[in-house]
Amino acid sequence: MRILVVEDEKNVANAIRKGLGTEGYAVDIASDGREGLWYATEHPYDVIILDIMLPEIDGFAVCKALRGADNWTPVLMLTARTAEEDEATALDLGADDYLSKPFSLVVLKAHIRALVRRGSEPRPSSIEIGALKVDPAARKCWVSDATIQLTTREFSVIEFLARNPDRVVSKLDVLDNVWDYNFDGDPNIVEVYVRRLRTKLNLPDVGPTINTVRGAGYRLEMPAKEQGETS
Repeated sequence: MRILVVEDEKNVANAIRKGLGTEGYAVDIASDGREGLWYATEHPYDVIILDIMLPEIDGFAVCKALRGADNWTPVLMLTARTAEEDEATALDLGADDYLSKPFSLVVLKAHIRALVRRGSEPRPSSIEIGALKVDPAARKCWVSDATIQLTTREFSVIEFLARNPDRVVSKLDVLDNVWDYNFDGDPNIVEVYVRRLRTKLNLPDVGPTINTVRGAGYRLEMPAKEQGETS
């Protein structure tokens, strides 16, 4: 297993390399963000251990650049800071895990094993289907370049539909995933929100269509030309 450690504190980097080396890991070290980004894009790794506070470019920027380039190598971010905002930012940018300094080698290896089990499948922070883009972290929605103003509940409904494109989801599916289990109101509330979304997302030729499949539920579809079809 090959691991990239992007860490500017030499003592920390060397301790990680020595500790993981005794377990049979092959470890490469980069001492700044720019060098780390080059290593990560030029060589395949099983896990990237990425410090946040780095010279040149910080760990946040490195992680964002990797995910923007569709590099889904599992990323474990390290920091000496304990601010919750740092952890939230790291995860929203596409990091898979977060570890605060100081940490033990035993804990670090456990985190690495968990990341390897997860693998390198794409885990984008936003959902893009044709001209529709949904960003769950920012709670924002766009059709083409137009920002769509949605209420909290409207956003939750379109997020659920966007996670299930071209699949029929029942009214009960929407209720179970958007409303809590204590909801005892009228299930037809789903229809109300679907109508609202149809109105707000209906940009000619580019906006998604929420089709009603009689007796089954709803299906989110994009215009034919957004799917590469010809008329």
